[in-house]
Amino acid sequence: MFTLGCARNEVDSEELAGRLTGSGWELAETDAADVIVVNTCGFVEQAKKDSVDTLLAAADTGAKVVAVGCMAERYGKELADSMPEASAVLGFDEYPELAERLDEVLHGKQVESHVPVDRRTLLPITPVQRQDTELSVPGHGWGPRVMRTRLDDSPVAALKIASGCDRRCTFCAIPSFRGAFVSRTPDEIVAEAQWLAGNGARELFLVSENSTSYGKDLGRGMDHLDRLLTRLAAVDGIKRVRVSYLQPAETRPGLVQTIATTPGVADYFDLSFQHGSGKVLRRMRRFGDCASFLGLTAQIRALAPNAGIRTNVIVGFPGETEEDLKELERFLIGARMDAVGVFGYSDEEGTEAAGFDDKHDDDTVAERVSRISSLVEQLTTERAEDRVGDEVVVMVEQADDEVIGRAAHQAPEVDGECVIEGGAGLAVGDFVRCRVENAEGVDLVVRALEVVT
Repeated sequence: MFTLGCARNEVDSEELAGRLTGSGWELAETDAADVIVVNTCGFVEQAKKDSVDTLLAAADTGAKVVAVGCMAERYGKELADSMPEASAVLGFDEYPELAERLDEVLHGKQVESHVPVDRRTLLPITPVQRQDTELSVPGHGWGPRVMRTRLDDSPVAALKIASGCDRRCTFCAIPSFRGAFVSRTPDEIVAEAQWLAGNGARELFLVSENSTSYGKDLGRGMDHLDRLLTRLAAVDGIKRVRVSYLQPAETRPGLVQTIATTPGVADYFDLSFQHGSGKVLRRMRRFGDCASFLGLTAQIRALAPNAGIRTNVIVGFPGETEEDLKELERFLIGARMDAVGVFGYSDEEGTEAAGFDDKHDDDTVAERVSRISSLVEQLTTERAEDRVGDEVVVMVEQADDEVIGRAAHQAPEVDGECVIEGGAGLAVGDFVRCRVENAEGVDLVVRALEVVT
């Protein structure tokens, strides 16, 4: 099984692996596999290209190839017609019966390709009515039995708390193929957290398309995520819980306090700001501006001065002016974030922004990406240098020639790492109190002080 894209896809792959192994299939090395399942990503053009390249490489092995995931869900039969190398292209609705579909593929039977629909239309408009749906939503509705097989031995595990999104950002096509927002129940999430703790996880990385909406379809109460975080932090064996994909406009003061001050919850804020100009944000169908965003970061730092804050921004959006770009720069300078992903705008089919008529040419977008990226590199380097002399608690993820891990302000793969000096004898999964000795870009060099029990 090959997985492309985000941590949500990684969770889906482990669900599929669990379903398959529970139905008699066995995970194998690539050169011994009868069937290769490719969990594709369909977010942006480069992700689609990577998915196609992986499907072609899988076909070159001589094994049967089955495409699942976001690109398969989004394009279905169109992808199948353009890629005869794939024996089947299956959507999310086929996940519960994936073992049967692979049996059919293995025995040379024709499997009907997925026919895409806008998945937002498949769930009730009213959020509280969505919990009773029989629609297949990856990772939902397991009950007491966790249908998941871990595909690595990492001490950190992604845990899905919801799927889909009700927002209508003009640049994003994800809701059309991931569907409307639906939460998993707290008991189901906690049961999976307990299972993960029993299968080697020490840090949980909570994922969804929009974590701040968690619980809006579960009935009354605006503190669903707050309570869930508290329950997860109390799971035996779990030392750290990290939440991702927060929407700034939905991040309430109570949630900020929970994340910033709850023992066992990383004081880490993955906030989807996207820009700093109110005018650009309104064209994106988002809320906020430089002043409100700086107010939010100030609120966070008032509670947790060393909290980690990261975001992504889009530059070169249609209609973005020089003044808008300066407003973004003003926000980035004032926010002092630990990590910022900078992306140049490009049309995404099926989105409202693709029809805007005041777009910038490719050279202008590239120049703006370079300009903001240079500023971000300077600012995040300075932020890392500010941590020299501080103490951080690091979870060890590699313990061989070098001992490497991550502090609370560093999420997996995207926010830098800590190189631990004096770490002889440490093991993967250990939590270690360290002193920051130096910074190398966003990475930190730290000195081990003591293992935290």
